[in-house]
Amino acid sequence: MKEKLSLIIPCYNEEEVLPLLYKELCSVAEKMADSEFEFLFVDDGSKDKTLGIIKEYSLTDERVKYVSFSRNFGKEAAMYAGFCEADGDYVAVMDADLQDPPSLLPEMLRIIKEDGYDSVATRRVTREGEPKIRSLFARMFYKIINRISDADIVDGARDFRLMKKDMVEAIVNMCEYNRFSKGIFGWIGFKTYWLPFQNVERAAGETKWSFWKLFKYSLEGIINFSQTPLNIASWIGIFFTVMSFVGVAVVFIRRLFFDDPVQGWASLVCFICFIGGIQLFCMGVIGQYLAKTYMEVKKRPIYVVRETNKRKEEKPNETNQ
Repeated sequence: MKEKLSLIIPCYNEEEVLPLLYKELCSVAEKMADSEFEFLFVDDGSKDKTLGIIKEYSLTDERVKYVSFSRNFGKEAAMYAGFCEADGDYVAVMDADLQDPPSLLPEMLRIIKEDGYDSVATRRVTREGEPKIRSLFARMFYKIINRISDADIVDGARDFRLMKKDMVEAIVNMCEYNRFSKGIFGWIGFKTYWLPFQNVERAAGETKWSFWKLFKYSLEGIINFSQTPLNIASWIGIFFTVMSFVGVAVVFIRRLFFDDPVQGWASLVCFICFIGGIQLFCMGVIGQYLAKTYMEVKKRPIYVVRETNKRKEEKPNETNQ
């Protein structure tokens, strides 16, 4: 019996690139004739013709499956939905823009089978075609997150990876609402091989990741996988508490022994404003963690499915994974 590969492809307004992607997927599947394929498209509330194109493919190709959300829930939710719905012996997740080359799949599968790895993940060794400022901040993020958290994230890591079913089940069991998959992949462990490849530019359409969105996503990763910001806020509080006692002692000694009243109203106001800013910053850090906790305890579903052509089975928490 052939082993089955499920390919999870999150899609959001990808009508321009879908024909190119589908052609490439069919070509790779033809080369890997020893394996059975499932092309699982997750429509993340697209506003263009993305879902219509996927439906057209599904009418003539039984390998094409789709899950369509009721609205845009984000790429993290789309990937998680794919992991929940995929039923292959091996599961891969990749972007629809062809920046994750499907042509790497045969080599990725070979490495898992022959070298005993649980997953093969990809990493870009170059960032050609990417704005320099974005590349700089990306490298800084990887250095910071690896130092302050238990997440093992390689510089240049992509979400594109092929995994055994056991690893996918471990990911599905981590049903937290605030998701950062790059961190989750590293946190759960399993033996992973990092496959380097040259950066590939988007085949068509426009990127959905602005600099601001990437910045917010990086903050999500830091907050989800590290308590260091909270520790920093605590140490800042301790430092300024000690400094305040020192300041009181200096003022007391100067007045008592040297009869020298302390001058400097302007500097005092600046110092008070500075301390106030530090306090607000620390409160903001605490607020971020509190907001994450608030979203977790509400137990809202990670995604809501509007329609799908996947066969219906009895699955616990199908719409509120």
